Amino acid sequence: MEPTEATDPAGVTPAARDWTDGHVERWQPVLPGLDPVVEGAVTRMKKLSVHLRRVREQSLADFDLERHEFDTLHKLAGRGGSAAPSDLAQDLDLAPASVTGRLDALEKRGLVRRTPSTTDRRRVVVELTPTGREIWHGAMDVLGHEEYRLLGVLSPEERAQLNDLLRRIMLVAEKNPTTRPWHG
Repeated sequence: MEPTEATDPAGVTPAARDWTDGHVERWQPVLPGLDPVVEGAVTRMKKLSVHLRRVREQSLADFDLERHEFDTLHKLAGRGGSAAPSDLAQDLDLAPASVTGRLDALEKRGLVRRTPSTTDRRRVVVELTPTGREIWHGAMDVLGHEEYRLLGVLSPEERAQLNDLLRRIMLVAEKNPTTRPWHG
């Protein structure tokens, strides 16, 4: 469908219904106090999260990566492509021995290499190899393209507003002392 004035860039009309609309309608008679706006927003966030997780899982499969391998490459890339194993252990919230096992497997696949530290010969530095960086970028690009495709239905101003609204919600969620904040 070509976008028109009555549709957004993805061809969706403002009055279009999604799965969640039917879900809310089914539950309102069962739970008369159900706020349809809150239920709709929360259900859509859950379904969107599941959708993005499936895209990520498919991307990892396409690039022959396990989740823990991607996570390790991702944390390493986030440190500029080079880090001490102890830094990665802290970033991944893992015991150093667990990180060593991950690095052994990634090094065997040619995705990372360990080299002696230039400042302390007792230490090593882990680096992304060009192949490791390429695979990590490829997996990231797939998810990034899907995120842009989905949020592309919103104007830049709407995306900024959505981001601000979600930040406000996350600040409340992160203040709850009974649960551990999520640090993706």
